[in-house]
Amino acid sequence: MSPPIATPRARALGFGMKRARQARNLKVRELGRLIDVLPQNISNWESGKRIPKIEELGTVLGALRVGPAERARLFNLARTATEPNWLYQAVLDGPAMLATYVDHERTATGKLDWSPCLVPGLLQTPAYARAIFATTDHPQSHIDNVVMVRMARRDRLTGRHPLQYQVLMSEAVLRQNIGGPTVMIEQLRHLLSRMRLPHVSVRIVPNGIGYHPGHYGPFIIFDYADLPSIVYMEHYRGSGYLSDEPNVADYRKATRILGSLALSEQDSTDLIQAVLTELRACTRPKPQSPPVTDP
Repeated sequence: MSPPIATPRARALGFGMKRARQARNLKVRELGRLIDVLPQNISNWESGKRIPKIEELGTVLGALRVGPAERARLFNLARTATEPNWLYQAVLDGPAMLATYVDHERTATGKLDWSPCLVPGLLQTPAYARAIFATTDHPQSHIDNVVMVRMARRDRLTGRHPLQYQVLMSEAVLRQNIGGPTVMIEQLRHLLSRMRLPHVSVRIVPNGIGYHPGHYGPFIIFDYADLPSIVYMEHYRGSGYLSDEPNVADYRKATRILGSLALSEQDSTDLIQAVLTELRACTRPKPQSPPVTDP
């Protein structure tokens, strides 16, 4: 049996090779002539369809003058690239893992997002995104960079080839007091505006409906035009990618169950509007009672 193609690690390796090439302002054909390798081989490596041998990877990275830390990371990915799943103890907003995630999202044609706790990143406002980091010990420069990347990612919904985006979101997300009522009002208004895009579907899974597979935590399914789908999971101190067919099939089954429990798009819109009305009532100044005067 041939090794699996386009595993999560193989794609991460390809993303890193492509970024290194682009950092030197080289086209695929130019790099191919420089190292005497067919351009098609380089394209296959960068897409994750093929995995370079260690000596081939060393030639590429040497020609591109990649630094020691990044070289070590890419060599490690190459050595483990045939493994179908990738679980690791690292937070998503670390530079290397964030770049890998963004590349998975950038190259996808479709994305399905189960979000039980927070508004998904592609639908967040800057104030909401910053409020999420308010209780962390990250330096301000790091928070600024993560928020900037998160806002740039939103172009996937409005660009020339927009992402086909499906969101299943718990009702609890609407009622989390992230950043306070003013931030939540702005966030829910923005969410409603994104729901009007023809390629975006947001449906709410109501509270109080008993157990369902979404209680295990958030996950994302990325779909691609010519590559296998990938499941992404994120937790507090660890994340991972799954690409083997049984795991992907199980997560698709979970989304079918969640979809059967979710409100329709119109009913979801109505619920968000109702929560907005409640939040606006909380922010209105209360009328003061007239002073009591002695008769």
